[in-house]
Amino acid sequence: QVHLEESGGGSVQAGGSLRLSCAAEYTYTSNCWGWFRQAPGKAREGVAAIYVGGDSTYYADTVKGRFTISQDKAKNTMYLQMNSLKTEDAAMYYCAAAPLRCTSGTWREEHEYNSWGQGTQVTVSS
Repeated sequence: QVHLEESGGGSVQAGGSLRLSCAAEYTYTSNCWGWFRQAPGKAREGVAAIYVGGDSTYYADTVKGRFTISQDKAKNTMYLQMNSLKTEDAAMYYCAAAPLRCTSGTWREEHEYNSWGQGTQVTVSS
């Protein structure tokens, strides 16, 4: 497992933007990084993921075109740029790391990830 720490959450109005960061202790044991979110009373859901060894990316349909996942391997950091935020995007956001390469069929599967951050809160007001 690797220690992950998220930052960048906050409160914005609908239509605004935020950039979340996830700093990893190291990345050589991880092949997939993902962002998940959990709103009150709802199950945690996958938002986006990126293959560490390349740049393949995956997105939930609800955020496609508005969110962008990226990584800076030199800094062991992953980002989630969130634009055109909607009230329904409000949630606790978690970053996660998986030892295996993510695919379109697996990136949403929480059991694929063995490291999780503590979460960062995103609030979107109308």
